[in-house]
Amino acid sequence: MAVTFTGTPVAGATPQPRAEEWWFSTWDIQKKVWPLSTGRGVTVAVLDTGVNARLADLADVVLPGTDLTGRKDDGRTDFDAEGGGHGTGMTALIAGQGPTMMGIAPGVRILPVTVYRDNANYALEDTQAKGIRYAVDHGAKVISMSTGDVSPRGPLHCDYYTQDAVDYAIKHDVVLVSAAGNDGDTTNATASPTSCPGVVGVGAVDYQARPWVKTARQPYVVVAAPGVDTGSIGRAGVFSNASGTSGSTALTAGAVALVRAKFPKMSGREVVQRIIASALDTGPPGVDLQTGYGLLRPYHALTDRVPANAPNPVYERWDKEQQSSATATPSPTSSAPHSVVAKPHRGSGGSSSILYAVGGIAVLSLVAGIGVFVFRRRRQFLS
Repeated sequence: MAVTFTGTPVAGATPQPRAEEWWFSTWDIQKKVWPLSTGRGVTVAVLDTGVNARLADLADVVLPGTDLTGRKDDGRTDFDAEGGGHGTGMTALIAGQGPTMMGIAPGVRILPVTVYRDNANYALEDTQAKGIRYAVDHGAKVISMSTGDVSPRGPLHCDYYTQDAVDYAIKHDVVLVSAAGNDGDTTNATASPTSCPGVVGVGAVDYQARPWVKTARQPYVVVAAPGVDTGSIGRAGVFSNASGTSGSTALTAGAVALVRAKFPKMSGREVVQRIIASALDTGPPGVDLQTGYGLLRPYHALTDRVPANAPNPVYERWDKEQQSSATATPSPTSSAPHSVVAKPHRGSGGSSSILYAVGGIAVLSLVAGIGVFVFRRRRQFLS
Protein backbone atom coordinates (compact mmCIF):
# COMPACT_ATOMS: atom_id res chain seq x y z
CA MET A 1 0.00 0.00 0.00
CA ALA A 2 1.29 3.47 -0.81
CA VAL A 3 2.37 5.55 2.17
CA THR A 4 1.68 9.28 2.19
CA PHE A 5 3.33 11.76 4.50
CA THR A 6 1.84 15.20 5.08
CA GLY A 7 3.83 16.61 7.98
CA THR A 8 3.45 20.31 8.75
CA PRO A 9 6.61 22.42 9.23
CA VAL A 10 7.01 24.70 12.24
CA ALA A 11 5.94 28.24 11.34
CA GLY A 12 8.88 30.63 10.99
CA ALA A 13 11.51 27.89 11.34
CA THR A 14 14.47 27.56 9.01
CA PRO A 15 13.49 24.95 6.41
CA GLN A 16 14.80 21.50 7.29
CA PRO A 17 14.71 18.22 5.40
CA ARG A 18 11.79 16.00 6.22
CA ALA A 19 12.31 13.06 8.56
CA GLU A 20 11.56 10.86 5.54
CA GLU A 21 14.52 12.33 3.61
CA TRP A 22 16.89 9.74 5.06
CA TRP A 23 19.60 10.43 2.48
CA PHE A 24 20.36 13.73 4.22
CA SER A 25 21.75 11.84 7.21
CA THR A 26 23.28 9.07 5.09
CA TRP A 27 25.27 11.69 3.19
CA ASP A 28 25.54 14.16 6.10
CA ILE A 29 24.37 16.86 3.72
CA GLN A 30 23.80 19.68 6.20
CA LYS A 31 26.95 19.33 8.30
CA LYS A 32 29.53 18.21 5.77
CA VAL A 33 28.28 18.87 2.22
CA TRP A 34 26.51 22.23 2.32
CA PRO A 35 29.45 24.03 3.98
CA LEU A 36 31.39 23.11 0.83
CA SER A 37 28.74 23.50 -1.85
CA THR A 38 25.02 24.05 -2.32
CA GLY A 39 25.24 24.02 -6.11
CA ARG A 40 25.05 27.79 -6.46
CA GLY A 41 25.81 29.03 -9.96
CA VAL A 42 24.94 25.75 -11.69
CA THR A 43 21.90 25.20 -13.89
CA VAL A 44 20.40 21.71 -13.94
CA ALA A 45 18.03 20.82 -16.77
CA VAL A 46 15.21 18.47 -15.80
CA LEU A 47 13.82 16.63 -18.86
CA ASP A 48 10.45 15.40 -17.70
CA THR A 49 6.74 16.30 -17.56
CA GLY A 50 7.30 19.95 -16.69
CA VAL A 51 7.57 21.57 -13.25
CA ASN A 52 4.98 23.37 -11.15
CA ALA A 53 7.07 26.48 -10.53
CA ARG A 54 4.31 28.12 -8.48
CA LEU A 55 4.92 25.94 -5.42
CA ALA A 56 6.49 27.62 -2.40
CA ASP A 57 9.08 24.84 -2.27
CA LEU A 58 10.37 25.88 -5.68
CA ALA A 59 10.15 29.66 -5.30
CA ASP A 60 12.77 31.50 -7.38
CA VAL A 61 14.35 28.19 -8.43
CA VAL A 62 12.77 27.36 -11.78
CA LEU A 63 13.87 29.28 -14.86
CA PRO A 64 11.72 29.67 -17.98
CA GLY A 65 12.29 26.61 -20.13
CA THR A 66 10.34 25.00 -22.93
CA ASP A 67 7.68 22.42 -23.78
CA LEU A 68 8.65 20.22 -26.71
CA THR A 69 5.37 18.30 -26.84
CA GLY A 70 3.48 20.87 -28.90
CA ARG A 71 1.96 22.97 -26.13
CA LYS A 72 2.65 26.67 -25.78
CA ASP A 73 4.30 26.50 -22.39
CA ASP A 74 7.70 27.36 -20.96
CA GLY A 75 8.11 24.18 -18.93
CA ARG A 76 6.89 25.74 -15.69
CA THR A 77 3.64 23.78 -15.69
CA ASP A 78 3.57 20.11 -14.76
CA PHE A 79 1.08 18.35 -17.03
CA ASP A 80 1.45 14.97 -15.36
CA ALA A 81 -2.07 14.64 -13.99
CA GLU A 82 -2.02 10.85 -14.13
CA GLY A 83 1.14 10.41 -12.11
CA GLY A 84 0.75 13.36 -9.75
CA GLY A 85 3.64 15.42 -11.09
CA HIS A 86 6.79 13.46 -11.87
CA GLY A 87 8.80 16.42 -13.12
CA THR A 88 7.96 18.47 -10.04
CA GLY A 89 8.99 15.60 -7.79
CA MET A 90 12.39 15.21 -9.43
CA THR A 91 12.99 18.95 -9.27
CA ALA A 92 12.18 19.03 -5.54
CA LEU A 93 14.67 16.23 -4.84
CA ILE A 94 17.35 18.34 -6.50
CA ALA A 95 16.46 21.89 -5.53
CA GLY A 96 13.56 21.98 -3.05
CA GLN A 97 13.67 25.01 -0.74
CA GLY A 98 11.19 23.91 1.93
CA PRO A 99 8.95 24.11 3.83
CA THR A 100 7.62 20.78 2.55
CA MET A 101 10.66 19.40 0.75
CA MET A 102 14.39 20.13 0.72
CA GLY A 103 16.63 19.30 -2.19
CA ILE A 104 20.28 18.33 -1.82
CA ALA A 105 21.45 21.20 -4.05
CA PRO A 106 19.24 24.16 -3.05
CA GLY A 107 21.60 26.67 -4.65
CA VAL A 108 21.07 25.48 -8.23
CA ARG A 109 18.63 26.79 -10.77
CA ILE A 110 16.37 24.39 -12.67
CA LEU A 111 15.79 24.59 -16.40
CA PRO A 112 12.53 22.68 -17.07
CA VAL A 113 12.26 20.94 -20.42
CA THR A 114 8.95 19.17 -21.00
CA VAL A 115 9.56 16.11 -23.15
CA TYR A 116 6.55 14.00 -22.08
CA ARG A 117 2.88 14.91 -22.13
CA ASP A 118 2.31 12.84 -18.98
CA ASN A 119 3.73 9.71 -17.40
CA ALA A 120 1.63 7.29 -19.42
CA ASN A 121 2.17 8.46 -23.01
CA TYR A 122 5.09 8.09 -25.35
CA ALA A 123 7.41 10.95 -25.98
CA LEU A 124 6.86 12.47 -29.40
CA GLU A 125 9.67 10.52 -31.03
CA ASP A 126 12.72 12.78 -30.78
CA THR A 127 11.68 15.12 -27.96
CA GLN A 128 14.31 13.64 -25.62
CA ALA A 129 17.11 14.36 -28.09
CA LYS A 130 15.73 17.83 -28.79
CA GLY A 131 15.48 18.39 -25.06
CA ILE A 132 19.15 17.57 -24.57
CA ARG A 133 20.15 20.06 -27.24
CA TYR A 134 17.83 22.73 -25.83
CA ALA A 135 19.32 22.27 -22.36
CA VAL A 136 22.86 22.62 -23.67
CA ASP A 137 22.00 25.74 -25.67
CA HIS A 138 20.33 27.37 -22.65
CA GLY A 139 23.11 27.08 -20.12
CA ALA A 140 22.62 23.76 -18.35
CA LYS A 141 25.79 22.15 -17.00
CA VAL A 142 23.95 19.04 -15.78
CA ILE A 143 21.02 17.26 -17.46
CA SER A 144 18.81 15.03 -15.30
CA MET A 145 16.73 12.39 -17.10
CA SER A 146 14.61 10.23 -14.80
CA THR A 147 12.88 9.05 -17.93
CA GLY A 148 13.45 6.83 -20.88
CA ASP A 149 12.27 4.30 -23.41
CA VAL A 150 13.19 0.74 -24.22
CA SER A 151 16.30 0.78 -26.36
CA PRO A 152 15.80 -1.25 -29.54
CA ARG A 153 19.54 -1.86 -29.92
CA GLY A 154 20.65 -3.42 -26.68
CA PRO A 155 22.37 -2.34 -23.47
CA LEU A 156 25.39 -0.56 -24.92
CA HIS A 157 23.87 1.10 -27.95
CA CYS A 158 21.78 4.13 -28.74
CA ASP A 159 19.74 5.33 -31.70
CA TYR A 160 21.60 7.76 -33.93
CA TYR A 161 19.56 10.85 -33.19
CA THR A 162 19.78 10.51 -29.40
CA GLN A 163 23.48 9.67 -29.52
CA ASP A 164 24.07 12.71 -31.69
CA ALA A 165 22.43 14.87 -29.00
CA VAL A 166 24.48 13.19 -26.26
CA ASP A 167 27.64 13.86 -28.27
CA TYR A 168 26.60 17.49 -28.63
CA ALA A 169 26.20 17.80 -24.86
CA ILE A 170 29.53 16.21 -24.02
CA LYS A 171 31.36 18.37 -26.55
CA HIS A 172 29.85 21.36 -24.74
CA ASP A 173 31.05 20.02 -21.37
CA VAL A 174 27.60 19.06 -20.05
CA VAL A 175 27.15 16.03 -17.78
CA LEU A 176 24.18 13.78 -18.57
CA VAL A 177 22.61 11.66 -15.81
CA SER A 178 19.93 9.07 -16.57
CA ALA A 179 18.02 6.32 -14.78
CA ALA A 180 18.89 2.65 -15.08
CA GLY A 181 15.31 1.35 -15.06
CA ASN A 182 12.89 -0.39 -12.73
CA ASP A 183 12.53 -3.80 -14.37
CA GLY A 184 15.58 -5.57 -12.96
CA ASP A 185 13.46 -8.26 -11.33
CA THR A 186 11.36 -8.94 -14.42
CA THR A 187 12.18 -8.01 -18.03
CA ASN A 188 15.38 -6.12 -17.18
CA ALA A 189 14.70 -3.93 -20.20
CA THR A 190 17.41 -1.72 -21.63
CA ALA A 191 16.66 1.96 -21.08
CA SER A 192 17.49 4.76 -23.49
CA PRO A 193 19.10 7.33 -23.22
CA THR A 194 20.87 5.60 -20.30
CA SER A 195 22.30 3.06 -22.72
CA CYS A 196 23.96 5.80 -24.80
CA PRO A 197 27.75 6.08 -24.48
CA GLY A 198 28.53 9.21 -22.49
CA VAL A 199 25.57 9.03 -20.11
CA VAL A 200 25.92 8.38 -16.36
CA GLY A 201 23.63 5.44 -15.62
CA VAL A 202 22.23 5.35 -12.07
CA GLY A 203 20.88 2.44 -10.04
CA ALA A 204 18.95 2.53 -6.77
CA VAL A 205 19.81 1.38 -3.24
CA ASP A 206 18.03 1.46 0.13
CA TYR A 207 19.10 3.11 3.39
CA GLN A 208 21.48 0.23 4.11
CA ALA A 209 23.11 0.65 0.68
CA ARG A 210 21.57 -2.61 -0.52
CA PRO A 211 20.58 -2.76 -4.21
CA TRP A 212 16.87 -2.22 -4.76
CA VAL A 213 15.35 -5.47 -6.03
CA LYS A 214 13.83 -3.74 -9.07
CA THR A 215 16.85 -1.71 -10.13
CA ALA A 216 18.01 -2.70 -13.60
CA ARG A 217 20.95 -5.04 -13.99
CA GLN A 218 22.82 -3.44 -16.86
CA PRO A 219 26.45 -2.82 -17.86
CA TYR A 220 25.74 0.91 -18.25
CA VAL A 221 25.10 1.36 -14.49
CA VAL A 222 28.13 3.19 -13.05
CA VAL A 223 26.88 4.40 -9.65
CA ALA A 224 23.91 3.98 -7.35
CA ALA A 225 22.09 6.45 -5.11
CA PRO A 226 19.18 6.37 -2.65
CA GLY A 227 16.11 5.17 -4.51
CA VAL A 228 14.03 3.25 -1.97
CA ASP A 229 11.48 5.27 -0.01
CA THR A 230 12.80 8.41 -1.68
CA GLY A 231 9.50 10.19 -1.98
CA SER A 232 8.94 13.76 -3.03
CA ILE A 233 6.24 16.31 -3.60
CA GLY A 234 4.08 16.29 -6.70
CA ARG A 235 2.59 19.15 -8.62
CA ALA A 236 0.06 19.72 -5.83
CA GLY A 237 2.87 20.23 -3.31
CA VAL A 238 1.97 17.17 -1.24
CA PHE A 239 4.61 14.65 -0.16
CA SER A 240 4.21 10.95 -0.93
CA ASN A 241 6.55 8.02 -0.50
CA ALA A 242 8.04 6.34 -3.58
CA SER A 243 10.82 4.07 -4.80
CA GLY A 244 12.63 3.84 -8.09
CA THR A 245 15.62 4.86 -10.16
CA SER A 246 13.95 8.19 -10.99
CA GLY A 247 14.67 9.43 -7.50
CA SER A 248 18.22 8.07 -7.44
CA THR A 249 18.88 9.81 -10.74
CA ALA A 250 17.62 13.18 -9.55
CA LEU A 251 19.74 12.91 -6.41
CA THR A 252 22.77 12.02 -8.50
CA ALA A 253 22.19 15.00 -10.78
CA GLY A 254 22.03 17.18 -7.67
CA ALA A 255 25.33 15.72 -6.43
CA VAL A 256 26.97 16.37 -9.80
CA ALA A 257 25.80 19.98 -9.54
CA LEU A 258 27.37 20.25 -6.08
CA VAL A 259 30.72 19.18 -7.52
CA ARG A 260 30.43 21.45 -10.55
CA ALA A 261 29.73 24.42 -8.26
CA LYS A 262 32.69 23.59 -6.01
CA PHE A 263 35.05 23.16 -8.97
CA PRO A 264 33.73 25.51 -11.68
CA LYS A 265 36.82 25.06 -13.87
CA MET A 266 36.74 21.28 -13.70
CA SER A 267 35.59 19.54 -16.88
CA GLY A 268 32.53 17.35 -16.94
CA ARG A 269 34.79 14.40 -17.66
CA GLU A 270 36.75 15.03 -14.46
CA VAL A 271 33.57 15.59 -12.44
CA VAL A 272 32.19 12.20 -13.48
CA GLN A 273 35.54 10.58 -12.72
CA ARG A 274 35.39 12.03 -9.19
CA ILE A 275 31.83 10.80 -8.70
CA ILE A 276 32.83 7.27 -9.70
CA ALA A 277 36.19 7.16 -7.89
CA SER A 278 34.71 8.32 -4.59
CA ALA A 279 31.79 5.86 -4.62
CA LEU A 280 31.52 3.25 -1.85
CA ASP A 281 31.55 -0.32 -3.11
CA THR A 282 28.21 -1.92 -2.29
CA GLY A 283 26.21 -4.90 -3.46
CA PRO A 284 28.39 -7.75 -4.78
CA PRO A 285 32.13 -7.00 -4.31
CA GLY A 286 33.63 -4.97 -7.13
CA VAL A 287 31.87 -3.44 -10.09
CA ASP A 288 28.42 -4.99 -10.57
CA LEU A 289 25.41 -4.58 -12.83
CA GLN A 290 23.06 -3.10 -10.21
CA THR A 291 25.22 -0.53 -8.46
CA GLY A 292 28.20 -0.11 -10.78
CA TYR A 293 31.16 1.22 -8.80
CA GLY A 294 28.97 1.69 -5.74
CA LEU A 295 27.06 4.20 -3.66
CA LEU A 296 27.53 7.83 -4.65
CA ARG A 297 29.05 9.87 -1.78
CA PRO A 298 28.78 13.65 -2.32
CA TYR A 299 31.16 14.67 0.47
CA HIS A 300 33.87 12.35 -0.82
CA ALA A 301 33.28 13.54 -4.37
CA LEU A 302 33.93 17.07 -3.09
CA THR A 303 37.03 16.25 -1.02
CA ASP A 304 38.79 13.04 -2.10
CA ARG A 305 42.05 13.10 -4.03
CA VAL A 306 41.31 11.32 -7.27
CA PRO A 307 44.21 9.92 -9.36
CA ALA A 308 44.36 11.09 -12.95
CA ASN A 309 44.21 7.47 -14.08
CA ALA A 310 41.14 6.57 -12.03
CA PRO A 311 38.50 4.62 -14.00
CA ASN A 312 36.03 6.64 -15.99
CA PRO A 313 33.93 4.10 -17.92
CA VAL A 314 31.35 6.69 -18.98
CA TYR A 315 33.83 8.70 -21.00
CA GLU A 316 35.94 5.71 -21.98
CA ARG A 317 32.86 4.27 -23.69
CA TRP A 318 32.15 7.60 -25.30
CA ASP A 319 35.73 7.93 -26.57
CA LYS A 320 35.46 4.50 -28.18
CA GLU A 321 32.12 5.45 -29.73
CA GLN A 322 33.71 8.56 -31.19
CA GLN A 323 36.63 6.61 -32.59
CA SER A 324 34.30 4.03 -34.05
CA SER A 325 32.14 6.71 -35.65
CA ALA A 326 35.16 8.44 -37.12
CA THR A 327 36.38 5.26 -38.83
CA ALA A 328 32.99 3.84 -39.84
CA THR A 329 31.81 4.11 -43.41
CA PRO A 330 28.49 6.03 -43.45
CA SER A 331 25.58 3.99 -44.70
CA PRO A 332 22.69 5.46 -46.71
CA THR A 333 20.41 5.09 -43.68
CA SER A 334 22.78 6.59 -41.12
CA SER A 335 23.94 9.69 -42.94
CA ALA A 336 21.17 11.87 -41.52
CA PRO A 337 19.68 12.19 -38.03
CA HIS A 338 16.61 10.10 -37.38
CA SER A 339 14.64 8.93 -34.41
CA VAL A 340 13.60 5.47 -33.36
CA VAL A 341 10.10 5.15 -31.97
CA ALA A 342 10.44 3.12 -28.80
CA LYS A 343 8.10 0.21 -28.33
CA PRO A 344 6.08 -0.06 -25.13
CA HIS A 345 7.99 -1.26 -22.11
CA ARG A 346 5.92 -4.28 -21.12
CA GLY A 347 6.76 -4.79 -17.49
CA SER A 348 3.80 -5.55 -15.30
CA GLY A 349 0.93 -4.63 -17.53
CA GLY A 350 2.05 -1.25 -18.84
CA SER A 351 3.46 0.51 -21.81
CA SER A 352 6.66 2.43 -21.28
CA SER A 353 6.66 3.99 -17.84
CA ILE A 354 7.79 6.51 -15.24
CA LEU A 355 10.46 4.78 -13.26
CA TYR A 356 9.04 5.61 -9.89
CA ALA A 357 6.98 2.95 -8.14
CA VAL A 358 4.93 3.83 -5.08
CA GLY A 359 4.75 0.92 -2.67
CA GLY A 360 4.71 -1.31 -5.74
CA ILE A 361 1.19 -0.13 -6.62
CA ALA A 362 0.27 2.24 -9.43
CA VAL A 363 -2.41 4.56 -8.15
CA LEU A 364 -3.46 8.16 -8.28
CA SER A 365 -5.39 9.64 -5.42
CA LEU A 366 -7.06 13.02 -5.45
CA VAL A 367 -8.88 13.81 -2.24
CA ALA A 368 -10.58 17.19 -1.76
CA GLY A 369 -8.41 18.61 -4.49
CA ILE A 370 -5.14 17.45 -2.90
CA GLY A 371 -2.99 15.33 -5.21
CA VAL A 372 -1.00 12.42 -3.87
CA PHE A 373 2.30 12.08 -5.70
CA VAL A 374 2.25 8.73 -7.47
CA PHE A 375 4.51 7.36 -10.16
CA ARG A 376 3.08 4.68 -12.40
CA ARG A 377 5.06 1.95 -14.06
CA ARG A 378 3.81 2.72 -17.53
CA ARG A 379 6.07 5.26 -19.14
CA GLN A 380 9.64 4.34 -18.41
CA PHE A 381 10.23 7.16 -15.98
CA LEU A 382 13.27 5.74 -14.40
CA SER A 383 12.65 6.52 -10.79
